[in-house]
Amino acid sequence: MISTMQTPMLILRKVSLALCLLCAGAIVSTVSAQKYAYLDSEYVLSHLPQYADAQTELNSLAKDWLTEIEEKLEAAAQLETAYRAERVLLTPEMRRKREDAIASKRSEATDMQKAKFGVEGELFQKRQELIQPVQDEIFVVLKDLSAARGYMVIFDKSKQSNMLYTNPKYDISDRVIKELGFKPGEIIEEETEERGETLQDRVDGALDKGKEKINDTKNDMRNRVGSAGGGATDRPSKH
Repeated sequence: MISTMQTPMLILRKVSLALCLLCAGAIVSTVSAQKYAYLDSEYVLSHLPQYADAQTELNSLAKDWLTEIEEKLEAAAQLETAYRAERVLLTPEMRRKREDAIASKRSEATDMQKAKFGVEGELFQKRQELIQPVQDEIFVVLKDLSAARGYMVIFDKSKQSNMLYTNPKYDISDRVIKELGFKPGEIIEEETEERGETLQDRVDGALDKGKEKINDTKNDMRNRVGSAGGGATDRPSKH
Protein backbone atom coordinates (compact mmCIF):
# COMPACT_ATOMS: atom_id res chain seq x y z
CA MET A 1 0.00 0.00 0.00
CA ILE A 2 1.18 3.53 -0.83
CA SER A 3 1.63 5.85 2.12
CA THR A 4 0.10 9.34 2.28
CA MET A 5 3.66 10.82 2.05
CA GLN A 6 4.38 9.03 -1.28
CA THR A 7 1.08 9.83 -2.99
CA PRO A 8 1.83 13.49 -3.95
CA MET A 9 5.20 12.48 -5.42
CA LEU A 10 3.63 9.74 -7.54
CA ILE A 11 0.93 12.11 -8.72
CA LEU A 12 3.54 14.70 -9.68
CA ARG A 13 5.52 12.09 -11.64
CA LYS A 14 2.41 10.94 -13.46
CA VAL A 15 1.49 14.52 -14.35
CA SER A 16 5.05 15.19 -15.59
CA LEU A 17 5.01 12.02 -17.68
CA ALA A 18 1.65 12.95 -19.15
CA LEU A 19 2.92 16.41 -20.07
CA CYS A 20 6.01 14.92 -21.71
CA LEU A 21 3.92 12.52 -23.75
CA LEU A 22 1.58 15.34 -24.74
CA CYS A 23 4.48 17.54 -25.87
CA ALA A 24 6.08 14.67 -27.79
CA GLY A 25 2.78 13.96 -29.49
CA ALA A 26 2.43 17.61 -30.44
CA ILE A 27 5.96 17.67 -31.90
CA VAL A 28 5.36 14.51 -33.94
CA SER A 29 2.04 15.90 -35.13
CA THR A 30 3.66 19.20 -36.15
CA VAL A 31 6.50 17.47 -38.02
CA SER A 32 4.18 15.09 -39.81
CA ALA A 33 1.95 18.03 -40.77
CA GLN A 34 4.81 19.76 -42.54
CA LYS A 35 4.80 18.93 -46.25
CA TYR A 36 7.85 18.79 -48.48
CA ALA A 37 8.26 18.30 -52.22
CA TYR A 38 10.95 18.49 -54.88
CA LEU A 39 11.34 18.94 -58.61
CA ASP A 40 14.06 18.55 -61.22
CA SER A 41 14.42 22.04 -62.66
CA GLU A 42 16.51 20.84 -65.63
CA TYR A 43 13.79 18.34 -66.55
CA VAL A 44 11.14 21.04 -66.28
CA LEU A 45 13.15 23.49 -68.39
CA SER A 46 13.60 20.87 -71.10
CA HIS A 47 9.85 21.09 -71.79
CA LEU A 48 9.73 24.87 -72.33
CA PRO A 49 10.01 26.33 -75.87
CA GLN A 50 11.12 29.71 -74.51
CA TYR A 51 14.05 28.00 -72.79
CA ALA A 52 14.98 26.19 -76.01
CA ASP A 53 14.83 29.52 -77.89
CA ALA A 54 17.12 31.11 -75.32
CA GLN A 55 19.58 28.24 -75.67
CA THR A 56 19.53 28.59 -79.46
CA GLU A 57 20.38 32.28 -79.19
CA LEU A 58 23.17 31.56 -76.73
CA ASN A 59 24.52 28.87 -79.06
CA SER A 60 24.61 31.32 -81.95
CA LEU A 61 26.47 33.96 -79.94
CA ALA A 62 28.96 31.42 -78.60
CA LYS A 63 29.68 30.03 -82.07
CA ASP A 64 30.43 33.50 -83.44
CA TRP A 65 32.70 34.32 -80.51
CA LEU A 66 34.50 30.99 -80.75
CA THR A 67 35.12 31.52 -84.45
CA GLU A 68 36.62 34.94 -83.74
CA ILE A 69 38.85 33.56 -80.97
CA GLU A 70 40.05 30.76 -83.24
CA GLU A 71 40.83 33.26 -85.99
CA LYS A 72 42.95 35.31 -83.59
CA LEU A 73 44.83 32.22 -82.47
CA GLU A 74 45.39 31.19 -86.08
CA ALA A 75 46.66 34.68 -86.94
CA ALA A 76 49.12 34.47 -84.04
CA ALA A 77 50.26 31.04 -85.25
CA GLN A 78 50.85 32.36 -88.78
CA LEU A 79 52.85 35.31 -87.44
CA GLU A 80 54.97 32.92 -85.41
CA THR A 81 55.57 30.61 -88.37
CA ALA A 82 56.80 33.52 -90.46
CA TYR A 83 58.93 34.73 -87.57
CA ARG A 84 60.62 31.35 -87.20
CA ALA A 85 61.49 31.26 -90.88
CA GLU A 86 62.95 34.77 -90.88
CA ARG A 87 64.38 35.04 -87.40
CA VAL A 88 68.01 34.44 -88.30
CA LEU A 89 67.83 37.33 -90.78
CA LEU A 90 66.38 39.83 -88.31
CA THR A 91 68.15 42.29 -86.07
CA PRO A 92 67.51 42.11 -82.31
CA GLU A 93 65.19 45.12 -82.53
CA MET A 94 63.20 43.54 -85.38
CA ARG A 95 62.94 40.31 -83.42
CA ARG A 96 61.54 42.15 -80.41
CA LYS A 97 58.92 43.83 -82.57
CA ARG A 98 57.87 40.56 -84.18
CA GLU A 99 57.68 38.82 -80.79
CA ASP A 100 55.59 41.68 -79.42
CA ALA A 101 53.22 41.41 -82.39
CA ILE A 102 52.79 37.65 -81.81
CA ALA A 103 52.23 38.15 -78.06
CA SER A 104 49.74 40.94 -78.71
CA LYS A 105 47.68 38.86 -81.14
CA ARG A 106 47.65 35.92 -78.75
CA SER A 107 46.72 38.22 -75.87
CA GLU A 108 43.73 39.43 -77.88
CA ALA A 109 42.49 35.84 -78.09
CA THR A 110 42.95 35.10 -74.37
CA ASP A 111 41.37 38.42 -73.37
CA MET A 112 38.38 37.64 -75.55
CA GLN A 113 38.09 34.19 -73.98
CA LYS A 114 37.82 35.77 -70.54
CA ALA A 115 35.46 38.56 -71.66
CA LYS A 116 33.05 36.24 -73.46
CA PHE A 117 33.29 32.94 -71.56
CA GLY A 118 34.62 33.92 -68.13
CA VAL A 119 32.74 33.45 -64.86
CA GLU A 120 31.18 36.91 -65.17
CA GLY A 121 31.64 37.11 -68.92
CA GLU A 122 29.23 38.21 -71.62
CA LEU A 123 27.86 34.71 -72.18
CA PHE A 124 27.02 34.43 -68.47
CA GLN A 125 25.33 37.85 -68.50
CA LYS A 126 23.35 37.03 -71.63
CA ARG A 127 22.29 33.70 -70.16
CA GLN A 128 20.98 35.49 -67.08
CA GLU A 129 19.08 37.94 -69.26
CA LEU A 130 17.42 35.22 -71.35
CA ILE A 131 16.86 32.53 -68.71
CA GLN A 132 15.74 34.68 -65.78
CA PRO A 133 12.21 35.30 -67.16
CA VAL A 134 11.75 31.53 -67.60
CA GLN A 135 12.93 30.87 -64.06
CA ASP A 136 10.59 33.58 -62.75
CA GLU A 137 7.65 31.88 -64.49
CA ILE A 138 8.52 28.57 -62.83
CA PHE A 139 8.87 30.30 -59.47
CA VAL A 140 5.34 31.72 -59.74
CA VAL A 141 3.96 28.21 -60.35
CA LEU A 142 5.94 26.83 -57.38
CA LYS A 143 4.70 29.63 -55.17
CA ASP A 144 1.08 28.94 -56.13
CA LEU A 145 1.48 25.18 -55.62
CA SER A 146 3.12 25.74 -52.24
CA ALA A 147 0.25 27.97 -51.10
CA ALA A 148 -2.44 25.59 -52.42
CA ARG A 149 -0.95 22.35 -51.07
CA GLY A 150 0.79 23.62 -47.97
CA TYR A 151 4.38 22.78 -48.90
CA MET A 152 6.81 24.17 -46.37
CA VAL A 153 9.86 23.61 -48.62
CA ILE A 154 10.30 22.63 -52.28
CA PHE A 155 13.76 21.29 -53.11
CA ASP A 156 15.46 21.17 -56.51
CA LYS A 157 16.84 17.83 -57.66
CA SER A 158 18.96 19.02 -60.56
CA LYS A 159 22.52 18.02 -61.44
CA GLN A 160 23.87 20.76 -59.18
CA SER A 161 21.97 19.58 -56.09
CA ASN A 162 23.37 17.40 -53.31
CA MET A 163 20.20 15.38 -52.67
CA LEU A 164 21.38 11.79 -52.23
CA TYR A 165 17.96 10.12 -52.21
CA THR A 166 14.47 11.23 -53.21
CA ASN A 167 11.15 9.43 -53.01
CA PRO A 168 9.31 9.71 -56.36
CA LYS A 169 6.12 10.15 -54.36
CA TYR A 170 7.15 13.73 -53.58
CA ASP A 171 8.33 14.66 -57.09
CA ILE A 172 6.16 17.50 -58.43
CA SER A 173 8.10 18.07 -61.67
CA ASP A 174 5.30 16.77 -63.92
CA ARG A 175 2.73 18.78 -61.99
CA VAL A 176 4.76 21.96 -62.55
CA ILE A 177 5.06 21.17 -66.27
CA LYS A 178 1.28 20.78 -66.50
CA GLU A 179 0.72 24.05 -64.65
CA LEU A 180 2.98 25.74 -67.20
CA GLY A 181 0.73 24.41 -69.96
CA PHE A 182 2.87 21.60 -71.36
CA LYS A 183 2.76 17.81 -71.42
CA PRO A 184 5.26 15.85 -69.32
CA GLY A 185 7.54 13.73 -71.46
CA GLU A 186 7.43 16.00 -74.54
CA ILE A 187 11.01 17.15 -74.15
CA ILE A 188 12.46 19.69 -76.56
CA GLU A 189 15.86 18.37 -77.63
CA GLU A 190 18.74 20.83 -77.53
CA GLU A 191 20.45 21.48 -80.85
CA THR A 192 23.87 19.83 -80.96
CA GLU A 193 26.99 20.09 -83.02
CA GLU A 194 28.50 17.21 -84.97
CA ARG A 195 29.40 14.14 -82.92
CA GLY A 196 26.59 15.05 -80.52
CA GLU A 197 28.51 17.88 -78.88
CA THR A 198 26.55 20.40 -76.84
CA LEU A 199 27.34 24.10 -76.71
CA GLN A 200 29.29 23.66 -73.49
CA ASP A 201 31.29 20.79 -75.00
CA ARG A 202 32.27 22.97 -77.95
CA VAL A 203 33.15 25.95 -75.75
CA ASP A 204 35.29 23.81 -73.44
CA GLY A 205 36.96 22.07 -76.39
CA ALA A 206 37.80 25.30 -78.20
CA LEU A 207 39.18 26.96 -75.09
CA ASP A 208 41.25 23.90 -74.22
CA LYS A 209 42.70 23.81 -77.73
CA GLY A 210 43.47 27.52 -77.51
CA LYS A 211 45.24 27.06 -74.20
CA GLU A 212 47.25 24.15 -75.60
CA LYS A 213 48.33 26.21 -78.62
CA ILE A 214 49.34 29.09 -76.38
CA ASN A 215 51.36 26.89 -74.03
CA ASP A 216 53.01 24.97 -76.88
CA THR A 217 54.05 28.09 -78.76
CA LYS A 218 55.26 29.80 -75.59
CA ASN A 219 57.48 26.85 -74.69
CA ASP A 220 58.75 26.48 -78.25
CA MET A 221 59.57 30.18 -78.49
CA ARG A 222 61.43 30.07 -75.18
CA ASN A 223 63.50 27.14 -76.38
CA ARG A 224 64.29 28.75 -79.72
CA VAL A 225 65.17 32.13 -78.25
CA GLY A 226 67.28 30.51 -75.54
CA SER A 227 69.21 28.23 -77.89
CA ALA A 228 69.67 30.65 -80.81
CA GLY A 229 72.89 32.50 -81.42
CA GLY A 230 71.46 35.89 -80.57
CA GLY A 231 73.18 35.85 -77.21
CA ALA A 232 72.45 38.55 -74.65
CA THR A 233 70.79 40.78 -77.24
CA ASP A 234 67.78 38.43 -77.45
CA ARG A 235 64.93 38.47 -74.97
CA PRO A 236 62.08 36.01 -74.42
CA SER A 237 58.69 36.82 -75.84
CA LYS A 238 56.04 38.45 -73.68
CA HIS A 239 53.47 36.17 -72.11
